[in-house]
Amino acid sequence: MRLVFAGTPEFAALALRQILAAGHQVVLVLTQPDRPSGRGMALRASPVKELANAAGIEVFQPPTLRDALVQQRIRAAGADAMIVAAYGLILPQAVLDMPSHGCINIHASLLPRWRGAAPIQRAILAGDQETGVSIMQMEAGLDSGPVLLSASVPISDTDTAASLHETLALLGARLVVDVLARLPLPASPQPEVGITYAAKIDKAEASLDWHRPAWQLARQVRAFNPFPGSTCCLDDVPLKVWRAEAVAGDGRPGMVLRVERDGVVVACGEQALRLGELQKAGGRRLSAAQYLAGTALSPGACCALSGS
Repeated sequence: MRLVFAGTPEFAALALRQILAAGHQVVLVLTQPDRPSGRGMALRASPVKELANAAGIEVFQPPTLRDALVQQRIRAAGADAMIVAAYGLILPQAVLDMPSHGCINIHASLLPRWRGAAPIQRAILAGDQETGVSIMQMEAGLDSGPVLLSASVPISDTDTAASLHETLALLGARLVVDVLARLPLPASPQPEVGITYAAKIDKAEASLDWHRPAWQLARQVRAFNPFPGSTCCLDDVPLKVWRAEAVAGDGRPGMVLRVERDGVVVACGEQALRLGELQKAGGRRLSAAQYLAGTALSPGACCALSGS
């Protein structure tokens, strides 16, 4: 099949790799403009661009798809379908209507659960027991189009956004290749009930609020790993917390209850949170044992919100 592919991060690159391996002809790749990255803030190509360049595919990086000349270039590709995965730009109706099989999106949730920008993180934060991937026929609404194919996966108590991202990226790549092999495929309208929206993750959400239940904070740590990372100040030292679990404990929220080899136990609004992996600003991630080997910390110390 003759395709245009639109995507930017590694989630999308995995799908593009599988589409190429299946023998489809990708004639144009759309991806976000190169962004400054790293300490030197040098421009860096997206994973999708890097893969497309290596495969000898034409890459187009417009800042918007609403421009008439941009649309003309996409139309000239003469695609049977456009595959969209974590692209980051809105597709206007004129672009949605171009391919004969329309535009097909790989979305990392079981629609209509978690429409929007951050479905993986929001599913973990909400304590969902399962999630999945929906291959959706795109329309003008936000992730509201009919579903061509979907599959579910469980969310374990140890899943982070990083681990779940990898699982869903592989699943999405497999499903979209399956859909392409079966087009035209009937699509099922999404239910009108159970619609939720996955708002973009804001760095302001990163601080651990010790007045909340420990189980909620444990979910937050998993959902914000690797971005933006959950933060606090332990004995006035700003930290990121990369691994934590809810444990028994009672005390004033934010007070260190116990200092154990496998974690620092901090009182919460309900129960306590054991901090198992920590990172100082500019440092590397350390297990609790490694962190405590170089830091004097006693029960009764304060674990405050970051910046407070």
